[in-house]
Amino acid sequence: MSKAIVLGGSRGIGRAISEALDSIDVDVVATSKNEIDTSNLDSVRNFVKDYNQTDILVLNTGGPAPKQFSEITEEDWMKYHNQLFLGFCTILQNIKINDGGYIFLISSSVIKEPNAKLIISSAYRTAFSEIFKVLSKEYAQNQISCINIAPGPINTDRTKELIDNVEEFMKTLPMKRLGEPKEIGNFVKSIVENKIKYLSGVTINFDGANSNYVF
Repeated sequence: MSKAIVLGGSRGIGRAISEALDSIDVDVVATSKNEIDTSNLDSVRNFVKDYNQTDILVLNTGGPAPKQFSEITEEDWMKYHNQLFLGFCTILQNIKINDGGYIFLISSSVIKEPNAKLIISSAYRTAFSEIFKVLSKEYAQNQISCINIAPGPINTDRTKELIDNVEEFMKTLPMKRLGEPKEIGNFVKSIVENKIKYLSGVTINFDGANSNYVF
């Protein structure tokens, strides 16, 4: 039986991915912040001592509250440097992905279209996405696929925290609705279940045609 580690697997997109993988008999470790807090490097180090090998790894974590650049504190920068960047780097350096496995990064649409109110997230998620792209070439030598999923507006608590009037916001979207976490969960499931390997080193824009960029 394949094994999976899903960070942030207790709610939202992470939970949907955990449930989707569990439905195809993958042995899933779905973590909450109590098990691993990527903003706390001691928490990360303790986690990788116990979980140092897997077939599927899902790198997923929440982000900061909206703030303008002038309002961001040094403490904010340091916390999210760890949570969105260094914590993930430490995990990849210490968890072995078995040959033929998968790594899914759940990033954000801000890596393509930076948001002035989410400048911390825009900066660090983009920085880690660059590392993930470079590493995908190394992992490919062992038939390990690396897929960066960049969600747009998804029906999660996080989206509701960021948007004042969700109902009005949905009217501005091309599909007139938010994406559902289970759609991302089913996407990940289909990749694993059908053993799709050549889709690697790519970013999937999961945003219901909401973005304006071409690539």
